[in-house]
Formats: sequence, C-alpha cells, structure tokens
Amino acid sequence: MPRTFVRWVSVAAIAFVALVAGMYFNAGVPRESPAAGLLGLALPDTDGREQRLDQWKGQVLVVNFWATWCEPCREEMPEFVKAQAALGAKGLQFVGIAIDQPDKIRRFSQDLNLNYPSLVGGYGALELSKSFGNTIMALPFTVIIDRKGQVAYTQLGPLKPGKLDAIVGKLL
Repeated sequence: MPRTFVRWVSVAAIAFVALVAGMYFNAGVPRESPAAGLLGLALPDTDGREQRLDQWKGQVLVVNFWATWCEPCREEMPEFVKAQAALGAKGLQFVGIAIDQPDKIRRFSQDLNLNYPSLVGGYGALELSKSFGNTIMALPFTVIIDRKGQVAYTQLGPLKPGKLDAIVGKLL
C-alpha cells in the first residue's frame, strides 16, 4: 500500500478515536441552557427592586423583550394582558423586559394597565435576546419557557393571539 494512503487512514483513525473520546468524556458534563441563564437573571422593576426570574419557575413563562417606542410591541401587549388575566391562575406568567428607562416603562405600563411585571433590561437585554436566536436584536422578541425550564418557543416580531393560544395551550 502506498505510504500516503496508510498515513491518511492513520490520521482518520486518530481523529475518530479523539471524537469518540471527547463525546464520551463530555457526556456527563452539565451544560447551562439559555433558559437556565434567563431564569437565573435578576433585573430591577420600575421601582428599582430586583426581581429574579426564577421566582416564576414551574410556571409557563412568557418573556417578552419590548420598548415603549416599538409600535409592534405596543400592538401585541393588550393580548398579553388578556392572556395573563385568563390563564394566570392556570400557571401562565408573562414578564416584560423593557429596553427603556424606568419612568417611561412605568408610565406606559400604567397607560396599558399591564397586569404582569415589566423589568428594566436596558440595551443589555437585547444582547441577552441574542442567545435565544434574536441575531438581529430586533423587537419585539418573545421567549416561552415551559414548566420544566426549557425553551419551548421563540418569536421575533409580534406574537399573534392564535399562535400564542396554541403554544401556551399545549404547555399548561
């Protein structure tokens, strides 16, 4: 057999053994999911009190990244208010993470009669949304986490009521 062929087979065999060994030794290494990072997050509310997202662990959590100046955000939020009122007792919890200033968020929340918390995320929240697939860092962006703490769905752009009902209905 030619030497180059033997060398190629040897390199391929070593690469294969290294791949299998890497898979074997990494199999037991716990990895933090993006949802775990989000649930471990603590952000201030509009009064400056820190709120940990893991306080809603075990519920279906709908995390909506939004801003007061975002028209599509403003359009979808009344549906979120309705869903929170209708399904909150069944284990649904909305949380808004706003890319804005506390006074603007507070005023907007009052005007819209938000019945769920809005936390102050600032522009760092857009960076956080990238870990869930929002690569263009646009708003609104919604992440739905199931009762087990796993990401069940993400949506860039407004989440239509029918789609929201279908996703949440399967998770409650």
